[in-house]
Amino acid sequence: MYHFIVNNTSGGGRSKRVWEELQNYLLEHEIRYKAHFTEYEGHAKKLADRVCDIDREKVYLIVVGGDGTLNEVLNGMHDFEKIRFGYIPTGSGNDFARGMKINGTPTENLERILQAEETTPIDLGCVSWVEEGQKEQKIFAISSGLGLDADVCKQALHSGLKKALNKLGLGSLTYVCLTIKSLFTMPTAEAKIVFDDEVEEPISRMIFIAGMNQYCEGGGVPMAPEAVATDGEFSVCCGYGVARWRTFFLLPFLVKGKHTGFKCFDIHNCRKFSVDLEKPMVLHADGEYCGDVTHAEFRCLSGKLNILL
Repeated sequence: MYHFIVNNTSGGGRSKRVWEELQNYLLEHEIRYKAHFTEYEGHAKKLADRVCDIDREKVYLIVVGGDGTLNEVLNGMHDFEKIRFGYIPTGSGNDFARGMKINGTPTENLERILQAEETTPIDLGCVSWVEEGQKEQKIFAISSGLGLDADVCKQALHSGLKKALNKLGLGSLTYVCLTIKSLFTMPTAEAKIVFDDEVEEPISRMIFIAGMNQYCEGGGVPMAPEAVATDGEFSVCCGYGVARWRTFFLLPFLVKGKHTGFKCFDIHNCRKFSVDLEKPMVLHADGEYCGDVTHAEFRCLSGKLNILL
């Protein structure tokens, strides 16, 4: 029995069309399945929790949706050991699919999942912070970070520009357009970063820091071109100490993944890291807004997800 969680809420139009295609294939090939459709924001998390409660040694769970739906499902899963996970991307950004090289049509992706004899263990990340005196945490599959990229992700969640570009099939441009807009008012902060419990590193005028599990975020921006989700580490990309006028000249290099040679960008591989800021910055996990914080801790969950590829 295959369990499908299908995005049926905001932005789920493509997921609905894709599901019709997948359903026809499942019925034609007499494959047993059960579909769970989201009805509101956060519902995918609850559905994943219920699927994990199924009393079976192995449970096959396939997500049909974008990166946001994927993130909800992962944060609803409480038993990763028994879940055999599949993913069919239908979003506008699709950074997880891009990083995992999940290509092809929805039906081709479904066939690949059904034919997979073994799973591949891949890393996830976990970010934690304190909100109103309570410790919060969130799992992420793609990236989590603070600063400019997180602020852009926050804007994109309710952006009319994103909706318009999605209709034109250009949704991935949303993040670049919003980044250009945000450069005019780009906040910076003094930061202290600790990698793997080693020496504290001060960063002056930090613009952003992103713990990358996949190599790209924001609809295909290769923040950490060498990052892979199977090495047990993050590739942490940090931008700092750049005048606003200069960022316009550096942005094209970042979008093309050619930024690693500039002194204002650092990439550091580590299993965990923490960030302390002099003033609050926006924190995101897989593009989902977490809060405005002055402290956050990030750790890699090595081989946490068993995925059918």
